[in-house]
Amino acid sequence: MNAQIKTLMDEASASMNAAVDFLENGLKSMRAGKASPQMLAGVKVDSYGTLMPLDQIGNVSTPSANQIVVQPWDKSTIPAINKAILAANLGFTPKVEADLLRITLPPLTEDRRKELVKSVKQEGEAAKVSVRNIRRNILDKVKKTKDNKENPATEDEIKQAEKDIQDLTDKFIKKIDEMLSVKERELMTV
Repeated sequence: MNAQIKTLMDEASASMNAAVDFLENGLKSMRAGKASPQMLAGVKVDSYGTLMPLDQIGNVSTPSANQIVVQPWDKSTIPAINKAILAANLGFTPKVEADLLRITLPPLTEDRRKELVKSVKQEGEAAKVSVRNIRRNILDKVKKTKDNKENPATEDEIKQAEKDIQDLTDKFIKKIDEMLSVKERELMTV
């Protein structure tokens, strides 16, 4: 196989993997009835003049299936943490206790579960579009390898690369579909 094509195949695989990882992280933060510290992963707190991730200014834990507890290392940051959680618009309100914040998650209604499934499908479709865009960009680059002066790719190498890239795309699309079906089942399980 042509060295340029091999490099492009590696680039395609890495980029598609990054798209799947991005989707996976997005799905982790979606609530499925059980409390998880990941639900607060995107919360940034204005602490001492800088925006910091919540897990860097306090301990985030789940003492029970429907509770998240945030225990800041500096108690003076409690109002800022409370404000940041409310501003993140995650659908729950923290309760400030002596030296911590307690979030009790309300049970998911059937309608809310359906909304979450719809949102999961949208996230999945966005990931699939991303993978397909990567395929298109890599295929464009592969076709240009035949114009390389030093080491032009043959027609057979280009055809094989196109087939390999399509196989890679199909593999990642299948992986996305599997992730979505697992998350859907998780969301619809009461």
